[in-house]
Amino acid sequence: MSPRSASVNEELRRRSRERILQATVELVAERGYEATTLGDIAARAGSARGLISYYFPGKRQLLQSAVHRLMHRTLEEALEREPRTEDGRERLARAIDAILGLAVEQPVLMRTHMAGILQAEGFVQCPEQQRLAALLRDTVERYGAADVDAEYPLLRALLMGAVFAVLLPGAPMPMARLRAELFQRYGLDWERGRPPGGGPPDGLPLIPEPAQSSESPESSGPPERSKSLK
Repeated sequence: MSPRSASVNEELRRRSRERILQATVELVAERGYEATTLGDIAARAGSARGLISYYFPGKRQLLQSAVHRLMHRTLEEALEREPRTEDGRERLARAIDAILGLAVEQPVLMRTHMAGILQAEGFVQCPEQQRLAALLRDTVERYGAADVDAEYPLLRALLMGAVFAVLLPGAPMPMARLRAELFQRYGLDWERGRPPGGGPPDGLPLIPEPAQSSESPESSGPPERSKSLK
């Protein structure tokens, strides 16, 4: 029997890593972080316990990579769903809705993820995080930001802050209110993306977006600074 090629081995490693990340998301969402062991994750993934240690230095780093993978896949699905669009404003609206939606749909997982970021290990730089960052940065660029290097980290910070506010124990903010504030900052009409039912909170008006230039029908630059987050 001839040995497997390098490309086959690489694909097997990729699939094994993917199973471990998926098992982590499932188990932490079901049981919580403390009740989930690396042995549990290995059993759910059908992998050897030592293989997890080969890929990840610890459970906290594994969880961050798993959540970043979930966020990347959720964001990618939202951006590419039908009807597909290249409109920068629609793509930004979809991105905001996708991330806020995860906070609502996966509260245990996202709360644990945010807590881990604030602990000593800090923010894990991993392939999954880099894919998520590239997708968000591309969204900012398509939106038409004048300075992508400055606007991308700001969008990331605003989304992280909104997720934290949704998940804050004892004093959560309504997702619709946070969505409205983000949409106002970026000059996005409430009906873009996947708006929640009931319309804008507290009777906030729909935002009239700038008319597109006849010379550049695809342009969709950012709003004036007077629409900054209040």
